[in-house]
Parts: sequence; C-alpha cells; structure tokens
Amino acid sequence: MKQIIPILGLPVLCSSPIAYAVQYLNEEQVQVALFGQHASFTPTLIKLNESQRDKIEAICDVRQRWKTQKAWQAFSPDKAFLGWVIIDKVIGKHEFITYATAISPKGEVLGIEIMDYRETYGGEVRQTDWRNHFVGTNKNSPLELAEDIPNISGATLSCRNVTNGVKRLLALYEVALKP
Repeated sequence: MKQIIPILGLPVLCSSPIAYAVQYLNEEQVQVALFGQHASFTPTLIKLNESQRDKIEAICDVRQRWKTQKAWQAFSPDKAFLGWVIIDKVIGKHEFITYATAISPKGEVLGIEIMDYRETYGGEVRQTDWRNHFVGTNKNSPLELAEDIPNISGATLSCRNVTNGVKRLLALYEVALKP
C-alpha cells in the first residue's frame, strides 16, 4: 500500500510568518526584577467602577479596558511600603503584550518590565535603554511617543501601546491607589 504524503499544507506552512510567543518573566520574577529579592509582596485586586474608569480616561486620554487590575504592594524587609507592582496588557499589532510597572508611593514610575511578548516584530521594547525612559515619570509627564519616549523603527505600535499603557497605569494610581 502506498503511503500518502500530506504535502497540501506545505505551501501554507512555508509562506506563513514565524510567530513568536515568549514569556520572559512570571509574576514572581517580575516582582523581584522591579523591587529586588528582599522585598515582600501582598496581592491586591484593584476593582474599578465606571466612574473611576471614566476618571482614568479623562486624566490620560487612554481608555481603561479592564474592570479589575492585578497589583501587589511591595514592602522592604522592615515592612516599609516601597510601592506597587501592576501587571497590565496592551495590544501590540495583533497580540497582547504583558508588562509590569513599578510605581512608587509618590506615584512615579520606578521601572517597567516586559513579561510576555507574542508579536513577530517589535520586541525591541524589551531593551533596557528604551524602558528606562519611563523611570521617574508621573501622571503629569506628557509621555508623548517620539518626543518624551523615543520611537523604535519597526516597533512603533508596541512602543505606542506600551507608552499609553504606562500613562493609563499612572492615572490608575491617581484614581485608585494614591493615599
């Protein structure tokens, strides 16, 4: 008996772009990356009502899509409050980019980390030099792409959407987390 070779799918397989889905950091790893290995973390689920979501959009001009937001309070070994770790997702070109932002008790960005990147192109947003442009920014920082935050050629959508995501998280801090 002759064996049938399934070659019909071969042209489709050869012409499809290679998709990447890489998890760089999980929740525990991103907490350590942002606050160090000696910090401890308390999980918090931030629940936002419609009024809070509207206020966030009014502050940053970016819509708050989620009604809940995963976050952790970070504490030093002597129990001093260090700030927040907030995990968020933004759309890249077609897929979600999962990232985390550390925000100080005063509402300033301490750092951002890309946790999952699923797009074929644009992964340059993981570069430390690019992510460091957010450090020290707050809700009053304009965070305009190509002005305050450099655009990366070939990663424009990822740069724009991560930038808008950070703007939204700074507004979320003002509306829901600020003491």
